Amino acid sequence: MAQALMPLKDLVEAKSRLAGLLRPAERRALAQAMAEDVLSSLRKSDTVSRIVMVSDDPGAGALCAVYGAECWSEASLGCRGLNPVIDAAATRMRTEADDTLLVLHADLPLLSAADIDAVVLQQSQHGGLVIGPDRRGSGTNLLAFAGQALPEFRFGTNSCSRHRAGASEAGIAVSQVHRVGIECDIDEPQDLNYLVSVMSPASTSHTATLLCAAQWRARVDIALDSLTPAASSSQGAKREAAP
Repeated sequence: MAQALMPLKDLVEAKSRLAGLLRPAERRALAQAMAEDVLSSLRKSDTVSRIVMVSDDPGAGALCAVYGAECWSEASLGCRGLNPVIDAAATRMRTEADDTLLVLHADLPLLSAADIDAVVLQQSQHGGLVIGPDRRGSGTNLLAFAGQALPEFRFGTNSCSRHRAGASEAGIAVSQVHRVGIECDIDEPQDLNYLVSVMSPASTSHTATLLCAAQWRARVDIALDSLTPAASSSQGAKREAAP
């Protein structure tokens, strides 16, 4: 079995790099929708027995209550900053069970329970550190490791290579997992463009429902069309194919 740890930034400040595309209230709504989709997939997974969210957002407790997750504040961990907070939370969690521990971001709108189960299976079969990189291969969207063998957390710029290097320095075996649901995170306008292009029209996820709302879709399509000629062509083709 596995435990999952998901840090969540204050939703008021979330997704600042989408400021040219979405209004503040829209960025908050998108961040919450994606977090709900991740929590929902974790709850549906057959391998996850416990979910912990670390967040100082005022609505985090209510969000966790809906999905049966525990909510820890950063203040309760006595530290600040993403890597120290994850390290403190993971250290607290590992004292309670020797399960596989998953650390994953809250902005993975295509993540499925099958993705999570595949990662847990890979870690249990091969051991060591399993890294789920972003679609560019530079960032880290997910880590999985034995609960009693915490790696050094190096989230930030070029974190995938830095996590690999850190594990190598510590003599920890490393493998990677490549699945669309793990690779697709949303930070830049181009990421949102990619998400819209690959998201199933039949999806009923919180993120898909939000992005397909009439008042969102028209504005988002116009904004994405203005990014690059490639983005414009992609969106135009998608709209022509839409039922």
